[in-house]
Amino acid sequence: MTNPDTGYQVSRGTRDDDTPIGAAARRASQVLTPGGAGTLPRPLERRVLTIANQKGGVGKTTSAVNLAAALALQGLRVLVIDLDPQGNASTALGVDHRSGVPSSYELLLGEVTLGEAIAQSPHSPNLFCVPATIDLAGAEIELVSMVARETRLKNALADSAGDDLDYVFIDCPPSLGLLTVNALVAAREVLIPIQCEYYALEGVGQLLRNIELVQAHLNPQLHVSTILLTMYDARTKLADQVAAEVRNHFGERVLQSAIPRSVKVSEAPGYGTTVLDYDPGSRGAMSYLDAGRELAHRGVHRGGN
Repeated sequence: MTNPDTGYQVSRGTRDDDTPIGAAARRASQVLTPGGAGTLPRPLERRVLTIANQKGGVGKTTSAVNLAAALALQGLRVLVIDLDPQGNASTALGVDHRSGVPSSYELLLGEVTLGEAIAQSPHSPNLFCVPATIDLAGAEIELVSMVARETRLKNALADSAGDDLDYVFIDCPPSLGLLTVNALVAAREVLIPIQCEYYALEGVGQLLRNIELVQAHLNPQLHVSTILLTMYDARTKLADQVAAEVRNHFGERVLQSAIPRSVKVSEAPGYGTTVLDYDPGSRGAMSYLDAGRELAHRGVHRGGN
């Protein structure tokens, strides 16, 4: 039969949800229905993960906010601490980060408590953020002369305001300065996003050496628990080669769920939201949901902390 709107021939057995758009709409409906994305087990104790890679453009902030949103959507209470002066994680979570707002800057300097710095994201009742303002750009210099400069964030996280959180994700700047060191000292786990492109492992070696130094001198419990492949393009052999190389090098620490290169994932921050709110039925949103589930179940079965 002929579709009167398009003029194309369509078989009689074709349903709207058999088309790519229909399938995406069906997935979005399932995700947005209360309980439709399922619920995840709570960890035995709060998991604190630093998301780090000194190489820029690998998907650190994108992964931090979308993994957080995926876990929150599935019933867990999640906090994102934005330690990047650009404040992109704060933007994506829809949280005010104008200068003067209680933020990670004041938190590091001890001027506010964790409870005072936390803001709720409008996207989910389970999703929270400590925003980053432009003031954070000068924090590296100010921290140099401070007592216990490497443990400022760790001490701030001891606040009772964080006791009911299941997950804390710390989004780092693309550098290995004092902000990143504070994040590594405050966490037990490191999640490293690695893009499936040329020079994927460039810089990761230096990051691993820095993690070893932090382990030796400041935080012996710190370990790389998770590797997340990002910007995966199934149409290219390069992506498969990089993925195979990363899996060979890091083994079981690499999540099976890889995040595809997606226009929707890139567009979402421009609208002040995560991809799970922007286009919940997209491949990017579903991939982050899968990665969140895998991360949560690994933590339960392996004692992620």
